[in-house]
Amino acid sequence: MAERSAAGEILTELILEVFRLNGELLDAGNRLTKPFGLTSARWQVMGAIELAGTPLTVAQIARRMGLSRQGVQRIVNDLTRLNMVKRDANMDHKRAPLISISPKGKKTMEKVNAAQVLWVNELSQGMSERGMRQAHRLLQDLRDRSEAQT
Repeated sequence: MAERSAAGEILTELILEVFRLNGELLDAGNRLTKPFGLTSARWQVMGAIELAGTPLTVAQIARRMGLSRQGVQRIVNDLTRLNMVKRDANMDHKRAPLISISPKGKKTMEKVNAAQVLWVNELSQGMSERGMRQAHRLLQDLRDRSEAQT
């Protein structure tokens, strides 16, 4: 059986820490969004649309966020029932409506985003901006390398 190199061992430890961090961030997101009737998953989908600045199909949201199309479809269905998003006809693809944030969803996102600013500013207090930029670049590089292998 092959053994991990020293770099492979360190990267495995980093990957495991990222998994643990992901779980913690989802929990924190749920705590942050709960007062506004959202979950981390719903916020993530609405955030993808908001970040794009234009309506997106379910498949586009899924690709941009690294999620499954089926999972995003379920969340979009939930958000539609909550009147947070709306579906509009897509002239380019009749069976793939364009999803946009509704007026109610925009108000909700403003409140969630304001809460996120307070949370992230507190969380980042005392952390090195240089170190955070380096960590960001490292995570981007790992994602790019992993995507290139598929």
